[in-house]
Amino acid sequence: MNTQNNRKEYDGCFPEIKLKYVDGNIKKFKIGSSKDSEEVFREIMDSDTLLLREEFVVIFLNNSSKSLGWHKLSIGGMTGTLVDVRILMATALGCGAVGIILGHNHPSGTLKPSENDKKITSKIIKAGELLDIKVLDHLIITQDDYFSFSDNSILY
Repeated sequence: MNTQNNRKEYDGCFPEIKLKYVDGNIKKFKIGSSKDSEEVFREIMDSDTLLLREEFVVIFLNNSSKSLGWHKLSIGGMTGTLVDVRILMATALGCGAVGIILGHNHPSGTLKPSENDKKITSKIIKAGELLDIKVLDHLIITQDDYFSFSDNSILY
């Protein structure tokens, strides 16, 4: 079999997939509590639209709970945002994360997790278990406060 001919046959048909990791003068931080997570999410999330639309952000951590980076997974509307677990896990694998912290805001100001919040958290936890990536917390951010799934023992 001539590999040169096969290469020409597939040229242009299969795009190369790359995960871009931007590392600059970004400080690495250790997250030891939900309050630490809240502070990071407030820096990442767009404060100008916190009351307008939902954002879903993931912080990726190494084995020492130090940040590897973050990814704004989605920006939605006033009542919800789409969370693609496959993209989340692909990003976690790509940066070598062993732990993740989830965060999203509720423009309505309510701190109570919705049934959808609980379902997506459970789905992400199950996907993480298969890949040895632990979901350490899920925070709901409002303008004045936050709710931690971990602190309230509902991380399942």
